[in-house]
Amino acid sequence: MPTRRRAFLILASLALLSLASFALALAAGSLRVAPAEIVAALFGQGDGTAAMVVQLRLPRALAGFACGGLLALAGALMQVLLRNPLADPYVLGISGGAGVGAMFAMLLGLPLLAVDGLAFAGAFGAMFLVFGLAHGDGSWTQTRLLLTGVIVAAGCGALIALMLSIAEESKLHGMLFWLMGDLGQTYTWWPALLVLILALAAAMPFARELNLLSRGLMQAQALGVAIDRLRVAIYLLASLATAASVTTAGSIGFVGLVVPHLVRLALGNDQRLLLPASVLAGGSLLVFADTAARTVIAPQQLPVGVLTALIGVPVFLFLLSRQPK
Repeated sequence: MPTRRRAFLILASLALLSLASFALALAAGSLRVAPAEIVAALFGQGDGTAAMVVQLRLPRALAGFACGGLLALAGALMQVLLRNPLADPYVLGISGGAGVGAMFAMLLGLPLLAVDGLAFAGAFGAMFLVFGLAHGDGSWTQTRLLLTGVIVAAGCGALIALMLSIAEESKLHGMLFWLMGDLGQTYTWWPALLVLILALAAAMPFARELNLLSRGLMQAQALGVAIDRLRVAIYLLASLATAASVTTAGSIGFVGLVVPHLVRLALGNDQRLLLPASVLAGGSLLVFADTAARTVIAPQQLPVGVLTALIGVPVFLFLLSRQPK
């Protein structure tokens, strides 16, 4: 177990990394903004083009941090819940359900608020479908949950492909960008950040029980952990976090897989440190990735999900190769 001093130093370092990601996000782009102009704009003392650019970039950076933190938190929770370091919230079909809802709204030409609402409803619909089918006659197991999630995700993927094939050409660009993950159309950041704060606050009281669960199911039960209650609570929290992220920025993969695993390799498996550290690391990673996505071929912008996949695929293969046979 980490000492309090070591835990404080680790979290402080990650907090500084988060601040560095925000500074880079506000400064970099088609128009570079000097640090003095950023500070002036943040305190409402700046004017002109630089201040306007900062005001446009700040909400996007906040939304990116919130979505990255949500995905990393969901991944950390699912990995300890399923006792599988390669588990990912997207495996359970939550992202697919959100995609179905969002694509349906876009196909009908509904406004942005309806797209977000249907994406959120689709995510929770997929969550309840997977959990209900996996629970079945009461024989809820990790393997059954994973298999059910894979099947539901495959079905959602088929529905998304069907809607893309019949969509009008004028709508395809926006639909594809949403599916690949895009922060460029994010106008409201505070709901995702609020969900992140509430989800982390709700997850931390379960840290001790999660530590016991990570050592084995039988040992956790012997030490008095209410396994069924813990499973339901953690699954709901992870689903809520994933749904909030997908609703805000679309489908962004691999953050929930790679970040918690790398944090665990570096810091150990104490959930009291792992959960907040994963939030800070995941938020920082997505802000850095989004900054790169809008500056690599500026003034054109790439979907941030493309960059996270390019980073996540080789890391995933490396981690997979290290897993015991």
